[in-house]
Amino acid sequence: MTAPGRPLLFLDVDGPLIPFGGPPPGGYPTFRSPFADTGTGGNPLVSRADPAFGPRLLRLPCELVWATTWLEDANACLAPWLGLPQLPVVAWPVEETGDETGDEDAGPHGLHGLHWKTRTLVARAAGRPFAWVDDEITEADRRWVAAHSPAPALLHRVDPQRGFTEADFTALEAWLRAVRA
Repeated sequence: MTAPGRPLLFLDVDGPLIPFGGPPPGGYPTFRSPFADTGTGGNPLVSRADPAFGPRLLRLPCELVWATTWLEDANACLAPWLGLPQLPVVAWPVEETGDETGDEDAGPHGLHGLHWKTRTLVARAAGRPFAWVDDEITEADRRWVAAHSPAPALLHRVDPQRGFTEADFTALEAWLRAVRA
């Protein structure tokens, strides 16, 4: 049995909402936000986030949660740019910065290929259905979540060079409709 409530949508920032690459020859796309009177909150990367995503994310039948190393900076800088309210932020345990051995140079995946966010997100979901949108998700994460989450979960990898696309929104919307049916 799953916990009550709408499904959670765990959102990473770098890669999904702020792409690392842009179409040649122009490089990174940049946007102007109709929502943010004060600009980018001092973060030059924010202008790479398409402000049209904010209203679209708000229309999804889920609870939005920041799952990013930006922590509260996502609320301070990015939420106003996207026209989002202040969202809950996943608090990462201090030890979840490297691999299972504590090696901070191991990158996002540990000895068994499991992303350092995976266990925390399953715990944070607390039995609720959830989708996790990130650019570093692997099959190891999907297998681990399938074995450890009592509720349905979608781990959706976004191409960090392109960021969130129409196809990504379509996949997310379809999964949310199916899980709520």
